[in-house]
Amino acid sequence: MASSHPVKTAGEAVARIAYLASDVVVSVQPSLAADSEFSATLKSFAQAKTASIVANSDDGITEIQSVRHNADPLLSVFTPIRAGRLVSVTTSSVILLSSVARLYKLANYPVVLHVALHPDNYPDYSAITAVRNAGWSFLQSGSLQEAQDMALTAHALAVRSGKGVIHFFNPAAVAKDKPIAAEDHDVVLDALHIESVRRFQAAPIPGQSVYADDGRIATVSESVEAVASVPAPAGQLTIPLDASTSKANSSRASVKSSEQSTTSSPPATSPATTIEPSVPAVTSEDIYQYVSSVWSKLEAATGRKYSAFEYTGPANAENILFVFGSDASLFTNRDFAAKNSTGVLVPRLYRPWLAAKLLEVIPKSAKRIAVLEQISRKTTKWGPTLLDVLTSVKSGPGGVETIVGYHLGYLTPETIDQALRGIHQNLTAAKPIQNLEVGAQEAPAAEGSEYNLEKPKVETAYNKILNQLFNDRLYVANALESDNAGVSNTIAATPEFGFGSLLARKEHRQRFVADVKRAAVSGKFGSSAPNSLLARWSSVADDARKSDEVAEEIETQLAADKSDAARSLLEAKQFFRKESLWLVGSDAWSYDLGNSGVHHVLASGENVNVLIIDSTPYSERAAADANRRKKDIGLYAMNFGNAYVASVAVYSSYTQVLQAMDEADKFNGPSIVMAYLPYFGEHDSPLTILRETKTAVDLGYWPLYRWNPENEAKGEPSFSLDSERIKKELKSFLDRDNKLTQLMQKEPKFAASLAQDFGTEVREQQKRRARDAYNVLLEGLFGAPLTILYASDNGNATNLAKRLGNRGRARGLKTAVMAMEDYPVEDLPAEENIVFITSTAGQGEFPQNGRPFWDAVKDNTDLDLATVNFSVMALGDSHYWPRKEDRVYYNKPGKDLDKLLANLGGKRLADIGLGDDQDPDGFQTGYQDWEPKIWQALGVDKVEGLPEEPPPLTNEDMKIQSNYLRGTIVEGLNDTSTGAISASDQQLTKFHGTYMQDERDIRDERKAQGLEPAYSFMIRCRLPGGISTPKQWIQMDDIANELGNETMKLTTRQTFQFHGVVKSKLKPAMQAINRALMTTLAACGDVNRNVMCSSLPTQSAYHREVFASSKLISDHLLPSTTAYHEIWLTDDDGKKTQVAGDAVQDFEPLYGPTYLPRKFKITIAIPPHNDTDVYAHDIGLIAIKGADGKLAGYNLLAGGGMGSTHNNKKTYPQTGRMFGFVETKDVHIACEKVMLVQRDFGDRKNRKHARLKYTIDDMGVETFKGKVEELWGKKFGAPKPFHFDSNIDTFGWLRDEKGLNHFTFFIENGRIEDTPTFQMKTGLREIAKVHKGEFRLTGNQHLILSNVTDEDVDSLKALMKKYKLDNVQFSGLRLSSSACVAFPTCGLAMAESERYLPELISKLEDCLEENGLRQDSIVMRMTGCPNGCARPWLAEVAFVGKAYGAYNMYLGGGYHGQRLNKLYRQSIKEDEILAIMKPLLKRYALERNDGEHFGDFVIRVGIITATRDGKDFHDDIPEDESDEE
Repeated sequence: MASSHPVKTAGEAVARIAYLASDVVVSVQPSLAADSEFSATLKSFAQAKTASIVANSDDGITEIQSVRHNADPLLSVFTPIRAGRLVSVTTSSVILLSSVARLYKLANYPVVLHVALHPDNYPDYSAITAVRNAGWSFLQSGSLQEAQDMALTAHALAVRSGKGVIHFFNPAAVAKDKPIAAEDHDVVLDALHIESVRRFQAAPIPGQSVYADDGRIATVSESVEAVASVPAPAGQLTIPLDASTSKANSSRASVKSSEQSTTSSPPATSPATTIEPSVPAVTSEDIYQYVSSVWSKLEAATGRKYSAFEYTGPANAENILFVFGSDASLFTNRDFAAKNSTGVLVPRLYRPWLAAKLLEVIPKSAKRIAVLEQISRKTTKWGPTLLDVLTSVKSGPGGVETIVGYHLGYLTPETIDQALRGIHQNLTAAKPIQNLEVGAQEAPAAEGSEYNLEKPKVETAYNKILNQLFNDRLYVANALESDNAGVSNTIAATPEFGFGSLLARKEHRQRFVADVKRAAVSGKFGSSAPNSLLARWSSVADDARKSDEVAEEIETQLAADKSDAARSLLEAKQFFRKESLWLVGSDAWSYDLGNSGVHHVLASGENVNVLIIDSTPYSERAAADANRRKKDIGLYAMNFGNAYVASVAVYSSYTQVLQAMDEADKFNGPSIVMAYLPYFGEHDSPLTILRETKTAVDLGYWPLYRWNPENEAKGEPSFSLDSERIKKELKSFLDRDNKLTQLMQKEPKFAASLAQDFGTEVREQQKRRARDAYNVLLEGLFGAPLTILYASDNGNATNLAKRLGNRGRARGLKTAVMAMEDYPVEDLPAEENIVFITSTAGQGEFPQNGRPFWDAVKDNTDLDLATVNFSVMALGDSHYWPRKEDRVYYNKPGKDLDKLLANLGGKRLADIGLGDDQDPDGFQTGYQDWEPKIWQALGVDKVEGLPEEPPPLTNEDMKIQSNYLRGTIVEGLNDTSTGAISASDQQLTKFHGTYMQDERDIRDERKAQGLEPAYSFMIRCRLPGGISTPKQWIQMDDIANELGNETMKLTTRQTFQFHGVVKSKLKPAMQAINRALMTTLAACGDVNRNVMCSSLPTQSAYHREVFASSKLISDHLLPSTTAYHEIWLTDDDGKKTQVAGDAVQDFEPLYGPTYLPRKFKITIAIPPHNDTDVYAHDIGLIAIKGADGKLAGYNLLAGGGMGSTHNNKKTYPQTGRMFGFVETKDVHIACEKVMLVQRDFGDRKNRKHARLKYTIDDMGVETFKGKVEELWGKKFGAPKPFHFDSNIDTFGWLRDEKGLNHFTFFIENGRIEDTPTFQMKTGLREIAKVHKGEFRLTGNQHLILSNVTDEDVDSLKALMKKYKLDNVQFSGLRLSSSACVAFPTCGLAMAESERYLPELISKLEDCLEENGLRQDSIVMRMTGCPNGCARPWLAEVAFVGKAYGAYNMYLGGGYHGQRLNKLYRQSIKEDEILAIMKPLLKRYALERNDGEHFGDFVIRVGIITATRDGKDFHDDIPEDESDEE
């Protein structure tokens, strides 16, 4: 039955047929980011999971493989076609000529090529004629309907004949056709002959070669019965031919008429004593029979009739126009035909060329034939189609008298009449002119996508590194922009061509060196100066560094010397530098056909470097053709033994890329550098590439290593592995001296005969039987079984499931508790009683460890749960998605699962339980109602004597039991079986300054691989006041490089933070920090953390006084336990090294054994700069300057805090409340007493209510203040006046009162790293090497180069310029922005932050420019969760992660950091953010008052209500949000 969908283009019509009639479609595209005529339709079918008619996969969906046109696309056909999968290729004609070798090889496979002729407006048919003798059948279509029908014919013919079929058409010629109906499913099914399809799919074809001919020939067998009764030889394809169209063939008199064709290898030579009938090959006659059979079916079903050659015109025509070109319909002018007795003949079946069929359709009256060929690139005098006609039609008296060839140019409906007259006039002339050109020879420029080579922007990363490393010395021979006269870009960009070019260039330089040596002694220069320089240069010409040092001086001297000899040498001055010679291989623009470029380089032994870019994403590795796999090239090169080999990934380790390229350049011989850069499309974001790279490197798919055979002579190891995760595995492979493919396997696989023996198998059986016997014993001891499955992200569902299991066991049930992803779905129908507990993630999705189970059951109709009793407990938040249209997400996973299990026949033990975080006791309210129903349903609700259940282990319990923060941390560090530590130790290590995390980008993939998460640790330093010496900076940089992930984070708390520290390197990292005279003790945890201090670059003396206070407070409130020393600072000999600080006691005089209820933060701000957000901390100190200009004391604010929970109105951010003035000498004591009152009165039962802000709000400001004064024995003074101007940093150069200079660097979101475009980390390290002052880390995550003397300014400016660190010309919005880390390392993150905020700002900056706001400072902050690390609640505009890609938007914060903002919109994504922000910014630009800041503006015009106090944070939110909440 035909679909009602109208088909508008030939590309769509053909793509639809190809999808339905193939197992695999190879979609050839201009690039991965640009669609072809076919690819959009193919992608839409695949995304919709449209069922194929022939696809033999489990899901019945056709596989789409997108391949670039320049990347040897037909190579992708071999693997699937030999696996018994029908393959079609959709492509433009640009690939045909370069694929000639593949076409000959594939001619005897049932492959279909659908070819759109290009260029669009004036296609070149020479692409078809050039490959006409490759052994394929060719079908042509000239209209939209014909394109559909011929596409189907091509597939049916390929299946019947076992041979390749090329279907070609001109998209532009049929573009004017009216839409047609979509294909009729029944017609397609009938034409394809599904039995033949299944027979082919059931018989994989042996063979591995992709170059040499494997001898396959399409053959015809005698009968279906014969094949059915006798096993077919390996690789034969058996396909029936309709008997109705079978004809006896005189050339095969001894063979019955064929009913079936096969393909096979040529029969083996038979023994002399045996006579075996040979299997005849498929002939032209067979092809015609097959295609006629298909056309007969089409005619019967649709009424449309087709033949090998199609004639239009008078039956008695004397003149015939044989048209082989685009839009033959232009020539069918009825008036002209009748007047001039002219008919038009068009080939439908172009190959095989059937001369007899041609003669059948030519009218007997024909006297003259004009052969019109649209061939742009003629390689012979006579056109190929003209030769075909000449060999088929005998000319002479009484028949066709004249055959004339014409070169068909560009024609339009406006010019066709004139062309017809010219053709006729020449054809009927006494002596017609051969090869007469008809029409314009130049066509208008084509509009559509041209198949030109273009280097993707994403691949410039490696080119930039090459340029940075080698500068003027770099020479990339096959660069796209290279000037190669007379050679097309496509050829010039190939590594093979580039290699030849490099050899020529090396010879040129050798001649140049000889010329220099002769010139140095020739005396032909105007002065003697060049002679000595040239002589010195010629002696070091082969030393890259030394020759480079002399080159510039030589060029200067020669430029000054006006002699002819000087001018001659300057014409080739590039050779004064020993060039770093490179070839680049990239599928996108410099495809290395068959890796021939690599083969040539390795075999030559020449000193040439090859950079090979592999862009296959890890997630698509399984679908990728093994013939295209590049990672094995390195192993192949290693076996050569004469090459330097490296495997690198710029988005994994920038430093390793630099090192590898530098070593490759220095290696005297071939160098192969394989560079990983995975992307799905050329316009992918760096974030996508980063995730794919991390996954591939972490899981061992793309190991990072360097192989230098020269190291062996130095006594150094040849192989250096640079990726941490698979170090042990690869080392073991190297130790065993494994060969190519084994080296890359992550885990060795042994044959069963090697891995097992009789004894081990017997022991396995004994263990199995013992386990079975134990289970039988348990059956008798326990009551009914109960399986409990959970899905949880944050642990709530996990804890409930484990507790329910313990309670069930206590009631006599046989309970089993596990995560949903660990449960075998096939066991579900055998369960008696099963309970599911699931929380809700994202937009109503299952948590991560529940998704595999849900994916397995949601579409599984084979499960019969008639004997299964079940119940579901769902955990969610009814206000988390407050919009009416989003309320369906509330507990959606649990509801969906409950409904599905019931539909599969399951019986409910109890109705679904719904836990709601908005209930008085949170989800426990719903749970407490649900659990008793389970016990009642199982008949164990009245069991007596149940043991008392221990209360859940809380953080307070962990602290008490930890023995002053020791716990079992040492044992956990020594456990090498896992990269993690225990849950309780994870809480304790926070006090030591480290959090356990894992790489969330690769969490799913590692789980799929059966691996634990990629655990690592974040380490945060304690750095009071954010002051670092240059030496400390270098030491921190070393830690990041050697022990971390090669980046540093400057935090919003003015300190260094390291990520990616694996457990084995955790202790060395702590010791390295200690050697830098820093500590990590109390950088996190329920203690006073790092004390912040305003950076104040303009008043150094005053800053020094305030900094002294921050250091005093920090040291005074440091925990006293010696556990830090014992755990981290013990050397291998058992001795301890001194920590930075004076912690020597084994008790806590300030904190006690339970420390504080929650974290405690202190900061100091120096008016007029609130750059540390003084209102956001538990204690905020505002420095007050005395009349003498020195520090007099501080106004003390208490009770600020940023942490909150989405939609939980009991939690809120708060600003500090003013307590009063404290003198400088008393400030540390005052802070201590505030902390002690919090220690004693803070809420230790509810951690969400444990911060100081809640304690003060509960007690009242005056009561709390009174408690502090009572402990202190003093009163707070009246607060002193102060004023703040802003809470952002001042960028660029500033000068202080001492005459010293300070420069504030813009460090976006505090991330210190090197990228191909910005070597920030390297630049800062180089500056630290020469800087004599200090570094100041700011509370806004930026960095100040402080205390620079005037004489050092110029040298530092030069360094800054070299590394682009002097640039602070960013938009005011970007300069005022801040973001927390979030993904991929923070376990609390719900959405991106640090990696996404720069992208969002970039998308807003055009709007800022348009409205004149580029320089205006608007404080924007983003966090991945509501815990508030980047202090978003004080920003003028803030985005707080709600789910991946979705954010809550807040407006109205104070520009000085003095006022909280308020919720404006919930759960909005990027398109909504931009739709809100752009009009809002425009309105701000037009309506603001002079000097009015954005946060004040949105309040004044009524967009948002001001938040006066944290307790009002949830009040007066915009109506469309509050109503729904």
